Amino acid sequence: MFKHLLADGKKHLIVLGGATATGKTAVAVRLAQALGTEVLSADSRQFYREMTIGTAKPSQVELGGVPHHFLDFRSIAEPYSVGDFERDALQVLEQIFQKKNVAILVGGSGLYLRAVYAGLDEFPSVSPETKARVRAGEETGGLAWLQAQVAERDPAYFARVDRQNPARLRRALEVCYESGRPYSDFLTQDKPGRNFETHLILLELPRPELYARINARVDRMVATGLEAEARALLPYRHLPALHTVGYEEWFDFFDGTCTREETIEKIKQHSRNYAKRQATWFRKHGYWAVFHPEQLAG
Repeated sequence: MFKHLLADGKKHLIVLGGATATGKTAVAVRLAQALGTEVLSADSRQFYREMTIGTAKPSQVELGGVPHHFLDFRSIAEPYSVGDFERDALQVLEQIFQKKNVAILVGGSGLYLRAVYAGLDEFPSVSPETKARVRAGEETGGLAWLQAQVAERDPAYFARVDRQNPARLRRALEVCYESGRPYSDFLTQDKPGRNFETHLILLELPRPELYARINARVDRMVATGLEAEARALLPYRHLPALHTVGYEEWFDFFDGTCTREETIEKIKQHSRNYAKRQATWFRKHGYWAVFHPEQLAG
């Protein structure tokens, strides 16, 4: 359905988004094969070499021989921000567009997708002292403290942010502390233009079908060694990359605060909750053409 893009002489980025377990990788591979192009992964956890089973990272067979960028290219010990990804992804796109007219960007991390196709807002640099101040408050008061602080300093942003996402709250609070201004003040600036046309494609499944796929995926992860993978990462649980569904629940199990059966059920529940938050983000950001994955199977 996108083959007409190959001949118009312009550069096109097909952005393929969707909640977890909607089949994004398989659709991206089929499109890339049909268009003879390459794929950029914007899954912010599949970047990391140490996180494979719990991130549902595709196998070489599943990649179908299609060149993929940003899979397994960092260590969890190496900080990597959405701004870093925007810079690096644009460099890769420039290289792809030197020889092809179409590229594909795929992932469920909406902010990372948007950074590439629309650009990020410009924020002030945050000092180590401010980061330490926020970190200390979070360590003492947890998520509830972050929520209360952001609600007090930027009620407009708090009204629309994912309040269960500590990374987003932490970042907003750092900017508030550093600048003395609401985080939302920095979200209204003009962003840089892009030298390619963007096509936003969203994969959606009926909720019962999606939740059944999520539950089945978690069962496969457990059967293929998720517990052992999480145990190997236990010494690194403090790193931001490990504040992720599918790992944090095992850390609680290793601490003895829940049973193995409860852990697996929590992973399923938290994955379903995450999928719901992803769907909400896509509805709020951009004009997406919505498809069931089987509609793009050809």
